[in-house]
Amino acid sequence: MLDNSRNILLACALSALAGYVDGIGFLHLGGLFVSFMSGNSTRLGVSLAEGRWWEATGAAGLIALFVAGAAGGSLVVRSRSSYCQCWILLIEGALLAGAALSHAFGMSGLAIAGIVMAMGLENAVFQIEGGGGLGLTYVTGALVKVGQLMAVALTGGSRFGWTPNLLLWAALVAGCVVGALAYPRINLAAIWFAAAVAFALSAVLAIAARRRKGRKD
Repeated sequence: MLDNSRNILLACALSALAGYVDGIGFLHLGGLFVSFMSGNSTRLGVSLAEGRWWEATGAAGLIALFVAGAAGGSLVVRSRSSYCQCWILLIEGALLAGAALSHAFGMSGLAIAGIVMAMGLENAVFQIEGGGGLGLTYVTGALVKVGQLMAVALTGGSRFGWTPNLLLWAALVAGCVVGALAYPRINLAAIWFAAAVAFALSAVLAIAARRRKGRKD
């Protein structure tokens, strides 16, 4: 999927967006995540072991919302529309804008729900119909790929095949830095910027899809 400059740029932009949102969510939730469900799963297990049922319920709720968002994204992919990437990002932008609006009206719980679903949804942007896709809101897989492709490079394979996955990781970290700087200043209102980016990317992809369709016709 990271086989051309267009996909690499889009994946890095979306990974940076996810990092930005996750940095904000992490600070707001005090140690839970809005996109990194491995961390929430660990928190769930530890909370269950220690009998902290309320914390366990919170972690489980975040996981369920993320899965619901991922399922919604997959349904869009299964529509087989040539504009499915655009639709996914448009819905993501709407969820993020709704979350920012909910925060403005003092409904932080609803805001977090919208954010988590948006992050689950985003992972369908590069989904292969009927199968898996490229994880954009978590980078453990990308780092594994970096190590594996470095080994390939050291044994005579492509010298720089590992760089796209490293860029994906770096984009998420950079986005997280920006989100962590924004949150102390404007709280969850910082999500407005994430919504704007999602809408802008959706528009860019819609234009590109229309041009490709025009060339085919």
